[in-house]
Amino acid sequence: MSDIETLEIIEVENETITDEDRPWKVIVWNDPINLMVYVTFVIQKLFGYSKEKATKMMLDVHEKGRAVVSSGTRVEAERDVKRLHTHGLWATMEHDE
Repeated sequence: MSDIETLEIIEVENETITDEDRPWKVIVWNDPINLMVYVTFVIQKLFGYSKEKATKMMLDVHEKGRAVVSSGTRVEAERDVKRLHTHGLWATMEHDE
């Protein structure tokens, strides 16, 4: 035999979810400016939800102060927040838990 030792390669699967892999959620917040019918309209228009689903989300905004309207990658969440701002709604994004 030679002086070179045989190395054993062990593959380790990394199942740790990084912050980059965690989905983001987009939240619409209650504000004193926009009418409920307008908030419903914007949610329907931007996300394609039925009138019933958009109305439920609007009621969460009105009664609970906030509603999650979408989730996805960081880029998708940033896009959705920007679109909501363009329509005059107060929206933020945060990591989904």
